[in-house]
Amino acid sequence: MKESQNTEWKESWRDEYLKWLCGFANAEGGVLVIGRDDKGAAVGVRDAKKLLEDLPNKIRDVLGIMADVRLVADGGKDLIEIRVDPYPYPVNYKGEYHYRSGSTKQELKGAALDKFLLRKQGRTWDGVPVPDATVRSLSKDAIDAFRARASQSQRMTAADLKESKSGLIEKLHLTDGKYLKRAAVLAFHPEPERFVTGAFVKIGFFRTNDDLLYHDEVHGDLFTQVGRTMDLLLTKYLKAAITYRGIQRVETFPVPEPALREAILNAIIHKDYATCTPVQISVYADKLMVWNPGQLPQDWTVEKLKAKHASLPYNPGVANVFFRAGEIEAWGRGVERILAACREARFPEPVIEQEATGLWIHFQFSPEIVERTAAGPAPEAANDRTREKPREKTREKLLRLVKGDPTVSTEALASALGITPKGVEWQIKRLKADGLLTRVGADKGGHWEVSE
Repeated sequence: MKESQNTEWKESWRDEYLKWLCGFANAEGGVLVIGRDDKGAAVGVRDAKKLLEDLPNKIRDVLGIMADVRLVADGGKDLIEIRVDPYPYPVNYKGEYHYRSGSTKQELKGAALDKFLLRKQGRTWDGVPVPDATVRSLSKDAIDAFRARASQSQRMTAADLKESKSGLIEKLHLTDGKYLKRAAVLAFHPEPERFVTGAFVKIGFFRTNDDLLYHDEVHGDLFTQVGRTMDLLLTKYLKAAITYRGIQRVETFPVPEPALREAILNAIIHKDYATCTPVQISVYADKLMVWNPGQLPQDWTVEKLKAKHASLPYNPGVANVFFRAGEIEAWGRGVERILAACREARFPEPVIEQEATGLWIHFQFSPEIVERTAAGPAPEAANDRTREKPREKTREKLLRLVKGDPTVSTEALASALGITPKGVEWQIKRLKADGLLTRVGADKGGHWEVSE
């Protein structure tokens, strides 16, 4: 016999133990046993009959809940068992909200209390309305890029994608009455930090833990953050090893690109934005680490995380937008996909660590690649090496996007492809030179034609 998530022992009754009952009611329910010591031995209760009369009324008056209070016997000793069911609404003790986690009681405060209250109301953090944001303030380029992505993914109907900006936002369930939800602001507003503190990404290259050589911050809507972060990592922070298969040039980055993109997607989508802390990516000569603010669900382990999900889905509204755009899978098996990408590329699997404030994904570089690429990357802009590989990978996708929307802007293409506007212009120049793409009309008001 031992204490557990649902069981607590106390030798005698004190009114402060109402906090423990509050914690049970706010979690999964439980039993508080009066008359057992810390080892579970029965020591008995004085005035058991009086407690049987007083406790139900005290619990009702202070906590506002009903509890099953009964007298039991163990080895000739009288014990009091107080059984509390889980409650669908928040229960407080004199204005304090307590929660049972494992075999401990915690008082919820700050961001943890906000999430708890929202969850009890059947809401999520990114589903909260934002009074000062309007559909008009959302980025047209971000929404156009979403239309192009969603058209390609075919996870929305053509009719829905032809809706007005307001209509599309409604179809994505990003409104609450007359207000936009936080998910809409994060996914489509050009400056989400006006409404959500810390809604950006920090990247730094370190020689040692306390020696930062250079860094960048990535701002804008979340789609832009994903694309720009990948662009910076592949062109500025990571160095590819060059090998040849016959006359074919082969570039190998120290982290497989699919695994890296999945790690960034999951960090940005599933981040706990209530912490007001940015996603942080630390790059060293021999490793890359992604830190995502947030906690795993109760009773989850890293092993369960690796088998099931990317992290606690704090933002289902944001995740739905990225799913419709074809960026993530329906059930968010993000970590599983990261591990699979590493195995397929024959790279070491990343180490995943949970700490008090967030989740780390730690990619250790292969010693062979570290040796071939020397000490670290140069912070200059992308050179020919970093442009050649994306050209072969993105030209067909660019052509498909243009076919889907011949009037699509360069900025929308950049966001959809995850590259910079200059990168799009470079791609278009090559496609025009190859006779695959033609501009009809002026830059404004014209359209693109794709040659079959």
